[in-house]
Amino acid sequence: MKQTINASLATLALALGLTATAQEIRFLCYGDGFECETYEMLAEQFAAEQDGATVVVDEVGYDVIRDQLEARLQAGEAPDLARVTNLGGLNPFYLDLTPYVDADYWEANFGALLPWTRGGSDDNGIYGLQDQLTVTGPYINVSLFEEAGVALPGEGASWDDWASAAAAVQAELGLYSGMVMDRSGHRFAGMAMSQGAGYFDEAGEPALIDDGFKAAVETMKSWHDSGLMPIDSWPGASGDTWTNEAGAFQAQDAAIHISGSWMIGRYDAEITDFEWRAIAAPCGAAGCGAMPGGAAVVGFKDSAHPEVVAAFIDFLAREDNARLFYERNLLIPSHAGLAASGLNYPESTSDAAADALAAFTASLVSSQNTTPQAFALQAYRYNFVIYNATANYVSQYLANEIDAEEAYAKIEEDIAKGIAE
Repeated sequence: MKQTINASLATLALALGLTATAQEIRFLCYGDGFECETYEMLAEQFAAEQDGATVVVDEVGYDVIRDQLEARLQAGEAPDLARVTNLGGLNPFYLDLTPYVDADYWEANFGALLPWTRGGSDDNGIYGLQDQLTVTGPYINVSLFEEAGVALPGEGASWDDWASAAAAVQAELGLYSGMVMDRSGHRFAGMAMSQGAGYFDEAGEPALIDDGFKAAVETMKSWHDSGLMPIDSWPGASGDTWTNEAGAFQAQDAAIHISGSWMIGRYDAEITDFEWRAIAAPCGAAGCGAMPGGAAVVGFKDSAHPEVVAAFIDFLAREDNARLFYERNLLIPSHAGLAASGLNYPESTSDAAADALAAFTASLVSSQNTTPQAFALQAYRYNFVIYNATANYVSQYLANEIDAEEAYAKIEEDIAKGIAE
């Protein structure tokens, strides 16, 4: 069963407030491609194996998960389970799956990622299935580069190299913009770390405002002031609003889209009128790192049917079902066993998608080696506080509403306030 829910608070309340049958649980799901459709298929298989238990998949936009779910959880209007990206931040609401699952299997196959959904270093619970392991990086429109007669920078090229090349394509073809970046502090963080941003002090506490972070902010400012990046994306949105700039890339209004590996399936399915490619994260003075991330399917402790929730998540984590999910959605596997044995992606998978998976995997390895603070930030419980403050005040600086020093002061103030709350 599947319901498509409009991304508004009222309709979300309806989705979460529906009365469940004795063994019916509701799954609030977002996806970038075919994730929720795949989960609908698996939910039907799960129901066929169970005695009276069913899963209703309520598909919503990512903005509902990001901007509205926590308020519903705080109000006691939780679904039974959901697919989330604020992994550690929502930990107080999670159902601990440990009493219901084979902990040895979970530790062996997901152990490295289990801390991302935990509440701290002293927490050993199993709270959800990390179904997607992602990494940030750029996509390029190869056709536009060829049409403009601009050579692609080679392996190890810097952010400046790619920006200069994109600017040349923009000027030659009269594009609206040369390069776009999703409006997200998470996307910005990878570039900032490659320029030396540490994000944490020696005690492991947030410490954003250093020379590397400032260098990245000034890089963004130069890109906007020159017109390389559009004024209606980062500067054009308010607060911590998240935007996905895929539309501009697919419309060929930009030669480069700085996003991440989660877009591979969508681009492979939808882009048919030009050649695209993903590249490993460009380099800065401190490395070629990128931001890891991903989504997890988690249960909520307010569920009236915790044993069914745990059984369904455990079912999704089963090797055969995890394989189906990764292969169908062209994802980097988060299951250690499948990562070691390899996946067989569909024969219809394009060379571009296969190459993109390889490029993003290389970025993940590079991040581990050159910017380990990226993994610390991903595991940090309050990372969304950092991401939101970054997007909000860097955008205001890009729009010339505040100066740089005011932006830095407000970022630090918001982070301290957000963590305290």
